[in-house]
Amino acid sequence: MSLRICVLGSGSRGNATWIRTEKTRLLVDAGFGRKETTSRLSSVGESIESCDAILVSHEHRDHVNGLRSLAVRLKVPIYISASTRDVIQWDARITAFELFTPGETFTIGDLEVHPFSVPHDAVDPCAFTFEAEGIKVGVVTDLGYIPEVVKQRVRGCHCLVFESNHDLDMLKVGPYPWFVKQRVMSRHGHLSNRTTAAFLSADYDGTAQVPVLAHLSETNNHPAIARLTATEALSHRAAGAFGFDIARHVGPQGQASLSVDGQKSELHLARQDAPTPLFRF
Repeated sequence: MSLRICVLGSGSRGNATWIRTEKTRLLVDAGFGRKETTSRLSSVGESIESCDAILVSHEHRDHVNGLRSLAVRLKVPIYISASTRDVIQWDARITAFELFTPGETFTIGDLEVHPFSVPHDAVDPCAFTFEAEGIKVGVVTDLGYIPEVVKQRVRGCHCLVFESNHDLDMLKVGPYPWFVKQRVMSRHGHLSNRTTAAFLSADYDGTAQVPVLAHLSETNNHPAIARLTATEALSHRAAGAFGFDIARHVGPQGQASLSVDGQKSELHLARQDAPTPLFRF
């Protein structure tokens, strides 16, 4: 086993991702309470009690809602930027902080962590790539546009978890107040299906065996729309790069498989109410 990754849940009601290597178990964000996190990990054959550390991307509630209960129970270090730590109200029992700086690589056990800044309306929001034994995965959500640093950092990922938050037309006619719609559509909001598709067709290197669309809005998006938009973009990228038609197939769990010259890539969608499979590399 080199590396395993599972998106435990993704969306405005909670976000968390589990990454496991031979020696390290890491929880990326803690958007679910201890009971729910434990249940979701158990459903994929993992245990929260084996967790070695918690890594925090930013302070928004859907990413830290369960942080207090998990940190108090597990008594593991919390890896967090100084600015993010300082805007969260902490239980006095939580004192084990390991501070990182965006742009500076650090290690957690045998896992190499590369944090980088993303444009979002938080104090110091970060996305991450992780590497262990030649395997690289990326977790990139909560950003309003895709700067060059993101395009560069996610190159070479075997698994890429990437935001596809909203369908622009659904958002515009949806129930949100106009100021919330403006926030979501802003350069410090969230990525639309269309923006993510543009990245997948033009700037994405196509190396991920498992791309995962994440942080889908339950109000302003639909899984079928997000999947179709991304699948068409991936097919366009591959056809442009290789000059021939791409075989496509939608599996029983809704995953879309693409085959380019015999090399397969399986597109998955992270859900709010259930974990993805535990992807193994």
